[in-house]
This record gives sequence, C-alpha cells and structure tokens, in this order.
Amino acid sequence: MVGGAAPTQVAAVMDRLWGGPETLIVVSSDLSHYLPYTEAQRIDRTTAERILHGQMLGHHERACGATPIDGLIEVAHRRKLIPKLLDLRNSGDTAGDRSRVVGYAAFAFTEPANE
Repeated sequence: MVGGAAPTQVAAVMDRLWGGPETLIVVSSDLSHYLPYTEAQRIDRTTAERILHGQMLGHHERACGATPIDGLIEVAHRRKLIPKLLDLRNSGDTAGDRSRVVGYAAFAFTEPANE
C-alpha cells in the first residue's frame, strides 16, 4: 500500500491519522524470506534489535515492508513511543519445513506511562 512513498511520507500520514493514546496503527511486513531456519533466526533477531533501538532499516532486504516500518520508527521518535517485542518466529516454528522459512515479528509501540 505504500508504493514508492518515502518513510517521511509514511510518517506524515501516520501523524495525520493520530488521535491520541486510543489510536491503533497497524504496520504489517514479513521479515526475511526463504532462508534456512538458523540463518533466518539470526537475521530476524538483528532486524528486531534495530527496530527496538529505533534504527531505521533503510532497505527491503531484511523486511519487505521496510518503508512503513521506517515511517513508524520516525513517528516513534517524535512521539517518544516505547517499542516492545511481542513475538519473533518464522514459518519453521509453525509449518515445520525449516529449509526455506519466512520471518515474522510482532511489536507494540506505546506511549510512556504517566509517572
């Protein structure tokens, strides 16, 4: 859905749609594609760490949805959202064949708790 948009354009759309803490924006993307199980685990863990540390992915080799992910990371910086990894696995964990897997992760970005 993002097409040829830049991460800054994706972030601008997210900002425009943002209402407040009740806002839920979903960004969906696979991670690695068709790698052996252990290689995919290593690469996807690195990708997840980049996301958790607010580092843009910059290219689509680690995630086909790198552009919307990078847009979300930009918004997270501006809004001081806190990322949390909910789950990280690949199709070898669920479908059995580990010779060529697809990676998946789920993250939640939330506002800091009021102190």
